[in-house]
Amino acid sequence: MNSEIQIIKHIFSFVKNIAIVGLSDNPERSSYGVASYLLRAGFTIVPVNPAIEHVFGIPSITSLKDIGKPIDLVNIFRRSEFVPEIVDDAISIGAKSIWMQEGVINEHAAELARANNIPVVMNRCIAVAHRLLL
Repeated sequence: MNSEIQIIKHIFSFVKNIAIVGLSDNPERSSYGVASYLLRAGFTIVPVNPAIEHVFGIPSITSLKDIGKPIDLVNIFRRSEFVPEIVDDAISIGAKSIWMQEGVINEHAAELARANNIPVVMNRCIAVAHRLLL
């Protein structure tokens, strides 16, 4: 399973619970629009942002390590330099896949995830990819 489209199809075949790291409660931000789309598409989201209390009526969690349920996908809306720590946390909680949003690129973190048998998508919008595969 090496082509990106195969990886994306594989991820969408099992994903239900999505932790969104860096989700904003500001409707002007892309993370807000993407999260809104994911909710409408039937996914369960877990906002991960210590700077907000809630978004879409869902309480925001301070960090991935504070999530008390299994996570199928960690969707990252943070600058690329913050990704390695997020991937470390994703590995530690047993996340099944990692998605770095458009503009988020960190090859070292992606390799670390792959070394732990976690599929990775990088520099791609999850909402656009989901729409294209519908």
